[in-house]
Amino acid sequence: MNKSVTITVLPQSAADEQTVKKTIADECGVSEKRISGYVVQKRSIDARSRQAKVVLQVQVFIDEQVMHPVPFYPTLNNVANAAPIIIVGAGPAGLFAAMKLIALGYKPIVLERGKDVRSRRRDLAAMNKEGIVNPESNYCFGEGGAGTYSDGKLYTRSTKRGNVMDILQLFHFYGAGEEILYDAHPHIGTNKLPGIISAMREQIIACGGEVLFGAKMTDILTDRDRVTGVVTNDGSRLHSKAVILATGHSARDIFELLHSKGITVESKPFALGVRIEHPQYLIDQAQYHCQVRDPYLPPASYSLVAQENGKGVFSFCMCPGGIIAPAATSPGELVVNGWSPSKRNNPYANSGTVVSVDEKDFAAYKFTGPLAAMHYQQMVEQRAWNAGGGKLVAPAQRMVDFVNNTVSSTLPDCSYLPGLHSAALKETLPPNVNEALRKAMKDFGAKMKGYYTNEAVLVATESRTSSPVRIPRDKDTLQHIQLRGLYPCAEGAGYAGGIVSAAIDGERCAIAAAAQLYVV
Repeated sequence: MNKSVTITVLPQSAADEQTVKKTIADECGVSEKRISGYVVQKRSIDARSRQAKVVLQVQVFIDEQVMHPVPFYPTLNNVANAAPIIIVGAGPAGLFAAMKLIALGYKPIVLERGKDVRSRRRDLAAMNKEGIVNPESNYCFGEGGAGTYSDGKLYTRSTKRGNVMDILQLFHFYGAGEEILYDAHPHIGTNKLPGIISAMREQIIACGGEVLFGAKMTDILTDRDRVTGVVTNDGSRLHSKAVILATGHSARDIFELLHSKGITVESKPFALGVRIEHPQYLIDQAQYHCQVRDPYLPPASYSLVAQENGKGVFSFCMCPGGIIAPAATSPGELVVNGWSPSKRNNPYANSGTVVSVDEKDFAAYKFTGPLAAMHYQQMVEQRAWNAGGGKLVAPAQRMVDFVNNTVSSTLPDCSYLPGLHSAALKETLPPNVNEALRKAMKDFGAKMKGYYTNEAVLVATESRTSSPVRIPRDKDTLQHIQLRGLYPCAEGAGYAGGIVSAAIDGERCAIAAAAQLYVV
């Protein structure tokens, strides 16, 4: 006999197989000797009471052999001579689209403007140590896209768009730990993602697909209302009747290209604010109700939301045990993001804390039209660069000082390597964003003990929460509403928000492109 049961145990007990087995036996009302074994289906943490506990959902086997899940293997075809489909961008959407095309028997040709993950590291080091931004190779552009260096958080609410487990199983197959298959909030870690991304790329090539680095799309080839291919930065013309556009939320040149060619794009609301860093022990104390975190518990995280002056304010991309990183894609602009290694063992916790902005905000600065949100975003990033004084040094303010409109006389130690400059963030942030954040800090402090403190520092600016542009597509065929054969995809087109949702959308676009490839 086998059945699914849920047990709640102390963190240390959850790490001990024999204790788990005994608890399962008690839950099932049988002798421990009758428990042949169990398979973990889901693991989560319940920290609502003063003693945090681990909740395990397991498939238990009683008086019969343990049956482990059938190992997952992707469908791999030799597509070297198959019909080609062009994919622009090698982020999560582009790579998963390529893998799906191989499974369907089509040849993916992946164009990536940046470098492979190994070469990309040198440009990231230059950003952190010298404040130098390479517009084609940075935290946003390069193999794996922004997802490679943004923590590897795999939690998503996009379960209605596709099979989340398919995505997790593919990540696991190419090197992610088994725990991502059952953790409630799965996470890979920035230190592990590059190897996984490289393994996927090697598989694409081994199956006959192509992955071209330093290949930036500079034009789209069309014939009346249909795509026929693309032009790259070296003048090459690549031809296909299907182009999946998976360029990510920061490819401003692509938005400008589409707009200049009369291909419809739309301005889209997004969210903008700061990244806030606390000492990790403060977050642990607040969330686990303890002075010192149990070593069997992971570093604590949080999720906060408020309504201030009619504006939504919320925490975003929370990175326990994490690091703040420079995420600009052009010189003269300052953007920050956060990431964590797989062990999440750094002494700081950081989270984007942002305010929703829309057309009224853009119009207040006389930004109108399809690229209004993008220009507004760019303006704030340039202000942050100027306030920091250059070289990616970021303007920053202690939390209580920010609320009290006081420039901080000193700043705490911070994980942001290019460095911080004490400044009044109200000079960088738009007034309504600044005021909404000031009010939210106190409200968040009331919800979470220890949050509102001058030990926390606000670093500007967190502005790449999502794409400021939507590229409209037909909801059934996923093709652009105006240009057949063009498949706007994932975050850059306004249809995803994170690694897993982007990967799901990449697969959906691949299926749609394959189905419609030769439909006239």
